Amino acid sequence: MVSRNAPRPRPRPRPYAYAQPQPRRQPQPQRRRRRRRGPSRGCRLTITLSVTATLLFGVVRGCGGDASSHAPTVAAGSSDGAGGGPREHPAPVASHAPLPASPPVRLAVPRMVVEAPVIRLGLDSHGRLSTPPMSKPHEVGWYAAGPSPGQQGTAVIVGHRDTKTGPAIFLNLNALRPGDPVKVTRKDHRTAVFTVDSVRTFARGAFPSKKVYGDTGRPELRLLTCGGRFDRKTGYSANVVVFAHLTSVARA
Repeated sequence: MVSRNAPRPRPRPRPYAYAQPQPRRQPQPQRRRRRRRGPSRGCRLTITLSVTATLLFGVVRGCGGDASSHAPTVAAGSSDGAGGGPREHPAPVASHAPLPASPPVRLAVPRMVVEAPVIRLGLDSHGRLSTPPMSKPHEVGWYAAGPSPGQQGTAVIVGHRDTKTGPAIFLNLNALRPGDPVKVTRKDHRTAVFTVDSVRTFARGAFPSKKVYGDTGRPELRLLTCGGRFDRKTGYSANVVVFAHLTSVARA
């Protein structure tokens, strides 16, 4: 029997109602993204041309894949995947008188610090301009059915930007600037010196054939390679084109 005078048990204080702490999340280890080796896997530069002797209406669909829908033509810039930015145009340099026909044997681009032997190119059975062998990435090709460099009209020289084995001769073609010289040594021991007028990047679906290949009334040169964004399925999305005109002639 409990005595009435026995002390009553003290009620326990209720716990303070606070929010239960959430378990601390362990930081997830960041996955290292696999670094893409860049667009250096097989630039094919398949340049589709209509089979005409003057190469006036060629359409570049090139550098792999179909060119059904792409962005409109844009100037070479840092956002096009090919580098380069808006080019300031220096004072125009007077054009030199045309030279007689003579095949090119060597190309030199001082700004890029490159020299390359020149081989002859033609069209395949599908009317596409053939390219230098992928096994020889440091060669360039001249469209032999068109004007020779220095001759009246527009001469065309193409080269790979890269191949499966790494960078190729025209990797930094987009780095050229207006006013830069381009030298083409010919079989007649003359060196045709061209001055760059502009550097442009054209989407495959918006390639201006007449602007690139058309006769401008003076001796001109076009250097072409792949450009734009690279996709492993469709290849490059554009072409880089250097526009230049003949400004002087030297003895080789």
